[in-house]
Amino acid sequence: MHSNEAVAIPQLPLSATSAMSSDPAGFSVADYLVFSASLAISVGIGVYQWWKNRNGNAEEFFLGGGRMSPVPVALSLVAGVVSAISILGNTSEMYYYGSQFWMNVLGVAVGGLFVVLVIIPVIYPLRLISIYEYLELRWGSRLLRKMVTVLQLANMFLYLGIALYAPSLALSSVTPIPTNISVVVLGLVCTFYASVGGAKAVVYTDTFQTLVMVAGVIVVIIQGCVEVGGGPAVWEINRENGRIEFFNMDPDPLVRHTFMTTTILGIYMSISMQGTSQAQYQRWASVENIRQVYLVMAINVFGLMVLWSLINFAGLVVFAVYADCDPLSAGWIQKIDQVTAYFVVDKLGYLKGIPGLFVAAVYSGVLR
Repeated sequence: MHSNEAVAIPQLPLSATSAMSSDPAGFSVADYLVFSASLAISVGIGVYQWWKNRNGNAEEFFLGGGRMSPVPVALSLVAGVVSAISILGNTSEMYYYGSQFWMNVLGVAVGGLFVVLVIIPVIYPLRLISIYEYLELRWGSRLLRKMVTVLQLANMFLYLGIALYAPSLALSSVTPIPTNISVVVLGLVCTFYASVGGAKAVVYTDTFQTLVMVAGVIVVIIQGCVEVGGGPAVWEINRENGRIEFFNMDPDPLVRHTFMTTTILGIYMSISMQGTSQAQYQRWASVENIRQVYLVMAINVFGLMVLWSLINFAGLVVFAVYADCDPLSAGWIQKIDQVTAYFVVDKLGYLKGIPGLFVAAVYSGVLR
């Protein structure tokens, strides 16, 4: 959940006395091994689920047979919403524009409640393979169903292009691997395990990838807090630099972020991605009964709020570390979305394997 509207980036200080290095350590062998292992595990889960369910029917492939465990399904829903754009974009948003964007988590809760009260009670009992079948059943129009399906495919086509680019940008900023090659490899890995393993492969791979995302973000927070002297110090540095803002009630829609716009964004994203998306429907429709769907959604909404809050706080942590010497102003990075990846290599490069874990966490935001 990250906006890239064209506004001027606040000028941050550039201090010659900063400890920031213009030549941070690159990927080590351990980093490549950790990163490659993450991709290999995702592929392995897909192959295992294909072998295990190779004689299954369409319901088994698309909905996991309708008997999946609620917890992994809920974690899969979290992974299905939190993307690499969130990990790189939200942290950069906090870094350069402050904390107002954080209020989208309130909208996520409101949107999740709408899905639970309005959408799920209508859609789940129908036990559809495609959520767009409902349009044909409700209005008796096959054309309407096909039109909405095509529009959703076009939407996902455009979104996935951005989502594939984000982790590739992170990888190219810390390794010699070209962005184009990274995009192709990432797309092939994701397509392969989802195609051969079906819904179960996606759900269990998402569970693994969610844990990787959490681990990567927590590592950034811990290291940053150590650098500046703890969480309260992080908050104070951001407050002194005007980065702490949660209740900007300005009604002007042209202001980059206000309480109203961020909350509405959270509601819209929650309903559109969790309530009307085919990819997310296949997840919450894969459990045994509607009570389990409600449990899935409760865990999912709570998990989203926690993970997005961790990601947002990580952005404030990175700002606290570089408050006196901005990597973009110094010329060490070319795009604002590279600042967190730069922090990982600059400040965590001495811990072999940790930069690889972070890049794997960013990749995990797309491999779902």
